[in-house]
Amino acid sequence: MHIAVSGNIGSGKTTLTEKLAKHYGWKAEFEAVENNPYLADFYEDMKRWSFHLQVYFLNSRFNQINKIRQNAESVIQDRTIYEDAYIFAANLHKSNLISQRDYDNYLNLFHSMIEFVQAPDLLIYLKADIPKLVGQIEKRGRDYENAIRIDYLKNLNSHYEDWISGYDKGKLLIVDVNDMDFVAYPEHFSEIVEKVDREIHGLFS
Repeated sequence: MHIAVSGNIGSGKTTLTEKLAKHYGWKAEFEAVENNPYLADFYEDMKRWSFHLQVYFLNSRFNQINKIRQNAESVIQDRTIYEDAYIFAANLHKSNLISQRDYDNYLNLFHSMIEFVQAPDLLIYLKADIPKLVGQIEKRGRDYENAIRIDYLKNLNSHYEDWISGYDKGKLLIVDVNDMDFVAYPEHFSEIVEKVDREIHGLFS
């Protein structure tokens, strides 16, 4: 199986991916954040580095998907290739942080790649409002994330809502994490596991 966890910056994707991988014995594939050569520069000067960052993410995610499909084990993936294009690149273009020329180039590359991509068997979307996202971002204290603006997060959230409302590529599980802390409260994590169990059993029925 290929499971993917999606959601805005600070929604808890990486932590949930880790916890579900451990719980089910799945292999986890994470987003290329720590070794990303463009991320810190991007938050300093979005307009200059947005295209470079998006191409880097797109390429690393495409390679990741190829690895997942060649793997005999079940894999859980932190964020999808669809989010790269439909959320992050689209938002940067709409905010005039990627030029039309670069955006067209990016989309051509994305559409060439997507021909070879199979959607995840189950997509888990972590729905979180701005106060929750800001709280989580502050808690993890990554220096380069200090520059993230509230309006940037709001715009991303609205792109997420649009994308999820029309998602039709496979099974979808929406988890509202606004009143959840699945790290501090085991019962919150158990609640998510129950929902995932129901979806997984549906995949095999």
